[in-house]
Amino acid sequence: MFRKILIANRGEIAVRIIRACREMGITTVAVYSEADKEALHTQLADEAICIGPAPATESYLNMERILSACIAAKVDAIHPGFGFLSENSRFVEMCQKCHITFIGPSAEMMDKMGNKSEARKTMMEAGVPVVPGTREPVYDSQTGKKLAKEIGYPVMIKASFGGGGKGMRISYDPEDFEENFKVAQLESVRGFGDNTMYIEKYIQDPRHVEFQILADEYGNVVQLGERDCSIQRHHQKMIEESPSVALTPELRRRMGEAAIKAAKAVKYKSAGTIEFLLDRDQNFYFMEMNTRIQVEHPVTEMVSGVDLMKEMISIAEGKPLSISQEEIRLNGHAMECRINAEDPDNHFRPCPGVIREVHLPGGNGVRIDTAVYNGYEIPPYYDSMIAKVIVHGRNRQETIDKMRSTLGELIIDGVTTNVDFQYEILNHEDFQKGNITTDFIPEHFPEKMM
Repeated sequence: MFRKILIANRGEIAVRIIRACREMGITTVAVYSEADKEALHTQLADEAICIGPAPATESYLNMERILSACIAAKVDAIHPGFGFLSENSRFVEMCQKCHITFIGPSAEMMDKMGNKSEARKTMMEAGVPVVPGTREPVYDSQTGKKLAKEIGYPVMIKASFGGGGKGMRISYDPEDFEENFKVAQLESVRGFGDNTMYIEKYIQDPRHVEFQILADEYGNVVQLGERDCSIQRHHQKMIEESPSVALTPELRRRMGEAAIKAAKAVKYKSAGTIEFLLDRDQNFYFMEMNTRIQVEHPVTEMVSGVDLMKEMISIAEGKPLSISQEEIRLNGHAMECRINAEDPDNHFRPCPGVIREVHLPGGNGVRIDTAVYNGYEIPPYYDSMIAKVIVHGRNRQETIDKMRSTLGELIIDGVTTNVDFQYEILNHEDFQKGNITTDFIPEHFPEKMM
């Protein structure tokens, strides 16, 4: 069993990991930038070490400084959370050289599934449905244009190492292809240091449905149901729920089996997510695999009762899964709203600042994952998400009603947030009926996207 774990992250996910470690009797070490000196994760951890100035490149993305902190604190393992270095294979290799366990998959696995064009090829060979598209990497717009014609417009141009909506552009015809390809490739180079692209058929009005999996080193793999993450803006998720109203029992079974097949095909180990697109005719296609814990993991925890963070740590310790597929029981309905310090009426502009007052709701089936408190100053250097509101009910309507009640009680005063916009979405007739796709916000709130 691990004696001491360093958390290479910040914010609510760092707090979440610290709490799981505390329950497991594991000592924790927080790292922080100069901007995060008063952050909650630094106060909750048993030890805290400053690793550099505010910019992430000089702190949370600085591998040498983080590993130096690991060595100084004499930790056994490192948990990356999500974002930052969580899917960086070079960092995993560096941890291995320093004899520090990385809580997550191997570097080889990360490279295989992190490269989206390589992941597509792997899934094709495993018999998992994929969106029609290129089998080999694409590096120039002329080659891409020829391949796009073969695939058929509209097409999605994607960065092989992309994420968070970066390096992605839709091309509707040959006239706009070259410009969209160059913009997407430039974003990929700037954001990920790589110019490798791939092209796939653009599935119009799909749902984004993902399956949570857990896998240990003994070949045991389980799936814990799906999350519908279709409510997005600029390819960034806003509301996630489980189960999806779009899935019949038979479709859920087939998608779950495909998720397990995908994980087994690459001999995966750790917590991970298999993401699918679901079209209007209920055809599903593999989109990508996230080789880390997801922002929306609490939704699955609420319906399954399984602590994904503890399982992830136990797997890294070399233990077998504590639960079999037959033992998993999914109960009720859960939903998560991401609360961001941003202005939805001004192109979702980030709104850092000092929180003058915060009131976090509670009650039966209500969970708030956050790192904010009265007087906390939200720094301008990092992601704008400041809280996750998760609720659980017996069915979807009860869960929506509970979420509306909870958001109505939530107070975060001093900065602009997206709480009111979340409330608008929840109140929309189509959302309440379950008529949602990844184009829900652009179609129903076009003024927000201008």
